[in-house]
Amino acid sequence: MGKSLYEKVWEAHALRTLPNGQTQLFIDVHLIHEVTSPQAFGMLRDLGLKVRYPERTFATVDHIVPTHSLLEPFEDPQADEMIRHLRKNVAEHGITFFDVTSGRQGIVHVIGPENGITQPGMTIACGDSHTSTHGAFGAIAFGIGTTQVRDVLATQTMAVSKLKVRRINVDGRLGPGVYAKDVILHIIKTLGVNGGIGYAYEYGGSVFDNFSMEERMTVCNMSIEGGARIGYVNPDQTTFDYLKGRPYAPKGAEWDRAVERWKALASDPDAHYDDVVSIRAEDIAPTVTWGINPGQGCAITDRVPDPAHYPESQRAAIEEALAHMKLKPGQPIKGVKIDVAFLGSCTNGRISDFREAAKYLKGRKVAPGVRAIAVPGSQQVARQCEEEGIADIFREAGFEWRGAGCSMCLAMNPDRLVGDELCASSSNRNFKGRQGSATGRTVLMSPVMVVAAAVTGRISDAREVFGAELVGA
Repeated sequence: MGKSLYEKVWEAHALRTLPNGQTQLFIDVHLIHEVTSPQAFGMLRDLGLKVRYPERTFATVDHIVPTHSLLEPFEDPQADEMIRHLRKNVAEHGITFFDVTSGRQGIVHVIGPENGITQPGMTIACGDSHTSTHGAFGAIAFGIGTTQVRDVLATQTMAVSKLKVRRINVDGRLGPGVYAKDVILHIIKTLGVNGGIGYAYEYGGSVFDNFSMEERMTVCNMSIEGGARIGYVNPDQTTFDYLKGRPYAPKGAEWDRAVERWKALASDPDAHYDDVVSIRAEDIAPTVTWGINPGQGCAITDRVPDPAHYPESQRAAIEEALAHMKLKPGQPIKGVKIDVAFLGSCTNGRISDFREAAKYLKGRKVAPGVRAIAVPGSQQVARQCEEEGIADIFREAGFEWRGAGCSMCLAMNPDRLVGDELCASSSNRNFKGRQGSATGRTVLMSPVMVVAAAVTGRISDAREVFGAELVGA
């Protein structure tokens, strides 16, 4: 019987089985940022240890960095302290750092791929749950905690339990106005936020075969929201074309050898899977969330659920979500008024997201009373947007054009919701308090749907707002 990519990469990196049954796994690349690394470096100092392989660690600043101004010291004393600690730690240990003055700073899960640091067959770890993003390249990428950050810094290994593998096939043709974000929201809605616990998700089928790398990253990014620790796509020509020529990608003859290695990593046709799920692309509509976790979603044409129509065991969760979101049972999700529109994050802050959104925003204006923020995922994305005139389209429409960072996705910076503001967001989480206000409300959707909401002032069906422009795209 053949093997899946997950099995092949796991076996190539497994060093030994530990007494507790876990595997000591070698980590090829370690990505760090300012939030989960200070304590880990402090633990190293307490133990008298150095970073084992500093050349395998790459650092950036993203969570706390202000997007409206990089003037230092930062207004937030805690944020300023974090960036100073990170600079001190990377300098002490000889770690590559994409600082705010480097021109390559950005969200950790954007800069890894765009610099060619992320490559097929790698094991990648980062103290951030959305590290699953890097699986789009055929890597096995883990989000880890601070203690594990310490372990990887000190040993370049981590203790981890092997997962089961679920293959998710999406076949057919997506309809107009349906994007990668809708695909993953539909998958999470279908399988549940806990459906992937204990699994790695392998995404395949004709939809993924035709997806760009950035679309694959969007889906893999949110695997964690469906309970899966890892999400990946088998590497193919699309992967190789994306990586070729990037700063850290192999060069010359080594490139050709690397591609041959990468091709062999793809799951074998007769690979064993612990579970297989099949979804028809035609069944996926533009999807938005109505509740307080990413699995509480529906098609834009649907109504929010009525708890009375669900088993008693599910009613309390629905009632809690509707109460927080200030929605009435059974009301249409389309037409709900928004206060804020946010376009950015490690899910949808890449150049393709801004290009697609700008196509429909051009010549339009943000609705009165809506605060609209556009935040590139990296300084490189920001430069591309400026060069292509995309940034001007957003500014002219009434969006605030910001610098690179996590911004309002996590709100560990000045970009936050106020009170019970409702935000149309291209980010990945809609938990209570996620965007900086305990009573703030978040509705997840694709970038084009964010633009549709921004210009109408309401949660809207982009297919209706942009009409023939979108349907004929």
